[in-house]
Amino acid sequence: MAKKRVYEIAKENKLTSAEVVEKLKAAGIEVSGSLASVEEEDANKALAGGKAPPKKQRKAPVKASNLGKRRRVIIDPSAAKRRSFVPAGRHQRARHRGRKGEVTAVAERQEQAAPLDASIVVKINSGATIKEISAALGISTSEIIKLLMSYGEMATITQSLSDEAISTLADDLERKVEIVHTEDEEEEVEVVDEAKDLLPRAPVVTIMGHVDHGKTSLLDAVRETEVTATEAGGITQHIGAYQVQHAGKRITFLDTPGHEAFTAMRARGAKVTDVAVLVVAADDGVMPQTIEAMDHAKAAGVPIVVAVNKIDKPEANPERVRQELTEHGLVPEDWGGDTVFVDVSAKKKIGLDNMLEMIQLVADVQELKANPNAFANGVVIESKLDTGRGVVATVLIARGTIHVGDAIVAGQASGKVKAMSDFKNRPLKEAGPSVPVEILGFDSVPQAGEMCRVVEDERRARTLASQRSDRIKAELLAKRRAFTLDDVFARIKEGEVKDLNLVIKADVAGSVEALEEALKQIKHVEVKINIIHTGVGAINESDVMLAAASQAIVLGFNVRPSAAAKTVADLEGVDVRTYSVIYKVTEDVRAALIGMLAPTFVEEELGEAELRSIFKASKLGTIGGCYVTRGKVSRNAQVRLLREGTIVWQGKLASLKRFKEDAREVEEGYECGILLEDFNDIKEGDVLEFFETKEVAAS
Repeated sequence: MAKKRVYEIAKENKLTSAEVVEKLKAAGIEVSGSLASVEEEDANKALAGGKAPPKKQRKAPVKASNLGKRRRVIIDPSAAKRRSFVPAGRHQRARHRGRKGEVTAVAERQEQAAPLDASIVVKINSGATIKEISAALGISTSEIIKLLMSYGEMATITQSLSDEAISTLADDLERKVEIVHTEDEEEEVEVVDEAKDLLPRAPVVTIMGHVDHGKTSLLDAVRETEVTATEAGGITQHIGAYQVQHAGKRITFLDTPGHEAFTAMRARGAKVTDVAVLVVAADDGVMPQTIEAMDHAKAAGVPIVVAVNKIDKPEANPERVRQELTEHGLVPEDWGGDTVFVDVSAKKKIGLDNMLEMIQLVADVQELKANPNAFANGVVIESKLDTGRGVVATVLIARGTIHVGDAIVAGQASGKVKAMSDFKNRPLKEAGPSVPVEILGFDSVPQAGEMCRVVEDERRARTLASQRSDRIKAELLAKRRAFTLDDVFARIKEGEVKDLNLVIKADVAGSVEALEEALKQIKHVEVKINIIHTGVGAINESDVMLAAASQAIVLGFNVRPSAAAKTVADLEGVDVRTYSVIYKVTEDVRAALIGMLAPTFVEEELGEAELRSIFKASKLGTIGGCYVTRGKVSRNAQVRLLREGTIVWQGKLASLKRFKEDAREVEEGYECGILLEDFNDIKEGDVLEFFETKEVAAS
């Protein structure tokens, strides 16, 4: 018996998809929406007013896109939002009917007197000082300082405390607190609109995929422009936002230089994408960045439409692409799955209408709506300092309508909208939901992913930006790593951990598979292990940003994090662990789950040197001419040789020389000669990491 999609049946019978869905449900046929497939005979009976034969009920498969909605391990203190203590009725969001008279939740916030009742929940800013905590809790600073001293911590009244310290103090003082972060303030701006105020909006679509698989070319073909020709090397150099029309409806496209930007926005709490289009070249097939992009979209819980590009090429094999993606959890509808696949050619402009139609259908299922008659808020997509025009920010409007002359604030930046233009550089007076606009008027460059919103006046905007700046500084001062693998058991006992999310990187694909299989064998009654991303090669920024956004721990096998990845990991509080023995990985994870993690050896990095020249000595071996790029190198330290991020060798130096003299240490910015102990296979461009190990007891 032939099957047809709901929207196809609707077209044939000159009905809307909603009408067909309603008739099918009335006949006892359960369908999810316009993309669902039903037996043609059953559908005809239902449209004729009859009843379809009863079907055996099947459990719906768990969609990969729902992985990102599960509760995750808290890694970054900025993500440790303790909302469980908020009593009913407090801080409820006001309902607003229009722009006029709308007041933000931040403006409504009033100073509270110090509560005496221990049952009252007190809001305390993350990074608050002892003086501020004292005022909020109604407890003297001397009592708080004495309590901290009992913990072995010496502090002054002006010292900022970490979230963990604030929570511990509150527990011991028998007070209930809610720690408020800068991200929370953005959430408080949100309002609940009445159903009658909501109008349909255009879907926002992010183009993702492997480099050079035709992401920008596909978008160019859709909007009939030639951006690629003007980009350096034919690769997208900036984030762009564009709108196209199809069948009388608008679609907003985001063209990104990589999924890092996408994830960076998500890590800051920005929900900017409704549909992700995964572009895969039919001749190349699935590549490492394809898998990364897919994992990032899944983690965000965004529906995926796969565009199989370059089908015009003689070597194109769309079926191979489907097979490879099926192995990664994206099963085509034709094969019994729930992922929409579309064959296209950006060059020949084949299948573009079908792709746009599928995007609209996937978006229609979500019933995207927004209130256009309100103070505008949106997300900063990109920002820059233009020498001629000043600060330029591209903002995607999420709710409300922004006008020229409106006072605006985005994070630590504020100002007044001096001018606006669309993606074609045409001047605009106003812009509504799902419209990308270029705004002039900020006093400083806002960060991508920041929430941008309209406020009552410029004075209010400056005040909010200043408060935000002070808050961020305070949080940074107090920020400590809130969660590591060592903390897992403690968090389990507190009921905070349900899923343990992991990002795995290894030197070869075989090691990745072995690690996956080994970790899947670990079972725990209270915690499920989720491997949200795997890959081959060094731990990069993208891996760390995904971990930060998904609240995951990064595990590396025979690989090391890049310098940029280390910086991001420190900033975001991500726990990055590296191993050289597979069983040690599973041992640590299993031990963490049952609370038996043994004392660990923590690496203390000393410095890094780059091999810039090679000399061969018949009696000594291969000597490397090095330049110390960071920290210092030490004769007695342990050394690790990295080649393209992969560990090639680990051991000690046989000798360290500065000119012809033996040296104990060489500082950053100086050259030196090194000889590795029992290892001569060194190459120009190799990196040497110098470190010491110290034993630290598990928490």
